[in-house]
Amino acid sequence: MAAFTVNGQRREVNVDGNTPLLWVLREHLKLTGTKFGCGIASCGACTVHIDGKATRSCAMPVSLVEGKSITTIEGLSSDGSHPLQKAWIAEQVPQCGYCQSGQIMQAAELLASNKNPTRAQIVEHMDGNVCRCGTYLRIIAAIQRAAREG
Repeated sequence: MAAFTVNGQRREVNVDGNTPLLWVLREHLKLTGTKFGCGIASCGACTVHIDGKATRSCAMPVSLVEGKSITTIEGLSSDGSHPLQKAWIAEQVPQCGYCQSGQIMQAAELLASNKNPTRAQIVEHMDGNVCRCGTYLRIIAAIQRAAREG
């Protein structure tokens, strides 16, 4: 049994402690906004926040999140009103959209600690989150917009 908080709600799941957090979120808690990309923590599609830190959930055993607070894309904003979500739409970032929840969660960590990042800081912080459609310039523009308008 693993117990932790997800998007503000205390949750308990009866799974093997080695089960990746990603699969607990998607299969047991039905929070499917977090995506499976590579399974080896290299692409960023599965990024969630654990105690406020952007973390790749595909390589995080659920036993290591015992007692911690997890935020998924669903918990960032219940109605899509988070500045990053609005900026993503305004800048027309998504093409296929698959990586976008991970991109947004990575960007949210940056803006939580740096309200006005430079372009270089954005690029450095987002490095490692892969977008197969190549919308990197739009992602940067959306983060800059969210910083201005957020």
